[in-house]
Amino acid sequence: MRLLLDTSTFLWATLEDPRLSTPAQESLADPENELFLSPVSAWEIAVKHARERLALPEAPAEFVRSRRRAYGIRSLAFDEEAALHVPRLPWLHKDPFDRMLVCQAIIHQMALVTNDSLIAQYPVRVVW
Repeated sequence: MRLLLDTSTFLWATLEDPRLSTPAQESLADPENELFLSPVSAWEIAVKHARERLALPEAPAEFVRSRRRAYGIRSLAFDEEAALHVPRLPWLHKDPFDRMLVCQAIIHQMALVTNDSLIAQYPVRVVW
């Protein structure tokens, strides 16, 4: 299965935070699954860090790249097709980062690993 990690999932998984659910942990550890992180999440991490709303053990550029490599997580480009899908989503969720991740998961037929209950209301498979 192809899994797109939302920002919180990426942070919790790579910082070994106990908030990561057991099914999410098992999905991330399954070698049959392909793991992806969107640059949208990298952008969100950089913004939150710059606004001092997210403490990291290193600068966001180093953190995201080194953690992706260490955990075997590939980058998923945010492409035009996903961007143009955004207006087709109902306004269930106001967070633009999350809306973009939902579009990527839909367009690329991926499951989204997230604990966000609003995202589960979209036509996208959610793992949590």
